[in-house]
Amino acid sequence: MNNRYPDYDVLRKRQGPSWNEPSRQVVDRRLAVPREHGFFNTTQRRTLEALCERIVPQPTDRPPIPVAALVQFKVTEGRGDGYRDARLPPLQQAWPLGLDALDSEAQQRHQCCFAALAAAEQDALIAAMQRDELNGDAWQGVPAAAFFSHRVVHDISAAYYSHPTAWNELGFGGPASPRGYVRLAEDSRDSWEAAEAHPGEEAKASKLNRHVR
Repeated sequence: MNNRYPDYDVLRKRQGPSWNEPSRQVVDRRLAVPREHGFFNTTQRRTLEALCERIVPQPTDRPPIPVAALVQFKVTEGRGDGYRDARLPPLQQAWPLGLDALDSEAQQRHQCCFAALAAAEQDALIAAMQRDELNGDAWQGVPAAAFFSHRVVHDISAAYYSHPTAWNELGFGGPASPRGYVRLAEDSRDSWEAAEAHPGEEAKASKLNRHVR
């Protein structure tokens, strides 16, 4: 259960004044993203799934956000960010290279694929990547730290927070097109936005959130 915004479900806005048809189509596409087949091979996909689990651990009391599938969807479509660190190859080259290199480092250090490592061993390799301490031949000269910062953290966190389940955790109303947001100052919200629950006021917030449109 979402304790900060109890009973809030952003998908109730689907037919309300907050979302227009293009907004509904964007959200529907994210909810229907394919989870299995796509740009990466089987080993790369398993490495990506394990990496996502360590970067954005998810609670067990709700269905998980398909973070790896959302990242794969971005890579499959080649949807770049409009800019790129010159030390990294383009998106569709950077991700397979980085995943293969991370798996190669796991094989060299532990004689085991990254996805099969214990969580502590995965975390140690991720930390080494962040510190730019992974420099095996499989990286092909690409700085591991640049891959970590500009692809791993960037793409995985963006994928997580692009999903309606994450919006529920934040009390976020989604694209709000065409209505838009008006009250943008700190600690202010539009009347149709979710009410955050404070200790002792969960029931009140729950009642308000059931009427959010």
